[in-house]
Amino acid sequence: MPTTTQPHPTPTGESRLALVRRARRIDRELALTYPDARAELDFTTPLELLVATVLSAQTTDVRVNATTPVLFARYPSAEAYASADPAELEELLKPLGFFRAKTRAVMGLGRALVERFDGEVPPRLADLVTLPGVGRKTANVVLGNAFGVPGITVDTHFGRLARRFGWTTSDDPVKVEHEVGELIPKKDWTMLSHHLVWHGRRVCHSQRPACGACPVAAWCPSFGIGETDPALAAKLVKPGPPR
Repeated sequence: MPTTTQPHPTPTGESRLALVRRARRIDRELALTYPDARAELDFTTPLELLVATVLSAQTTDVRVNATTPVLFARYPSAEAYASADPAELEELLKPLGFFRAKTRAVMGLGRALVERFDGEVPPRLADLVTLPGVGRKTANVVLGNAFGVPGITVDTHFGRLARRFGWTTSDDPVKVEHEVGELIPKKDWTMLSHHLVWHGRRVCHSQRPACGACPVAAWCPSFGIGETDPALAAKLVKPGPPR
């Protein structure tokens, strides 16, 4: 007898088609809610974005943006980072915390770019992840926002929302990236990342999410884990960072 292929189970038990449709509906609604969604790190070149993303670990984008104008002016190239005076660079990076480790990181990054990529940031994931301190998350940020190469950036906000939306049950960033990527067209991956990060920072918080003020509440299987009263929920909504 011929064998029948069982449909791959979805995290919520809904059909695969229903899950895809719901995921895309949520992304469309978030796109309408956050029409200005973008990377919240300031940059003008791939190198600036790569450095800023590495520096953003364990600090806020706002603090990084306050530090990088002087940093980028002082170190305009990979060669400049590679040959930097550690004491001078540490002084510039002090406001970000962990400044000694971050000094070592950006100097090592500069050296690797000079030695292996002629001082240029490579536009390929396989190359980016070979750089010191650069994982898939950082690589996808750079690819999507500096090179226009679609990528899903699984940070803490993205992972949390993907699980709450029932798109995945995994805590593994690589698995989350692949499972969500199967639901959303590749061309939309970068903006999807922005939509979820913006929503996670503003409404769907890790603690006390503002369910009653959520634009995608009707399609969210986790509705009710946070404040559902619209007036009370509205008070939990956080504004975006100042520009």
